[in-house]
Amino acid sequence: MASFTMYSTPWCGYCHRLRSQLDREGIAYDVVDIEQVPEAAKIVEEANNGNQTVPTLVYADGSAQTNPSLAQVKAKLAELG
Repeated sequence: MASFTMYSTPWCGYCHRLRSQLDREGIAYDVVDIEQVPEAAKIVEEANNGNQTVPTLVYADGSAQTNPSLAQVKAKLAELG
């Protein structure tokens, strides 16, 4: 089961790096391409003061992180239990 949703674009280097790190750690997540899903772009804009900054991660509690490190993601997942 996915722990969060990562909003991304195919050309985002930061997104690719974080995805590789998450995959190595075995952390489950969903990916949504904001260029293919207009509603997703709106979610990213809401989390980033109107900017389409990716990667943006949105967790089950509704909180978001923008371009987090692997350590920040792991800390947030630990906090959510």
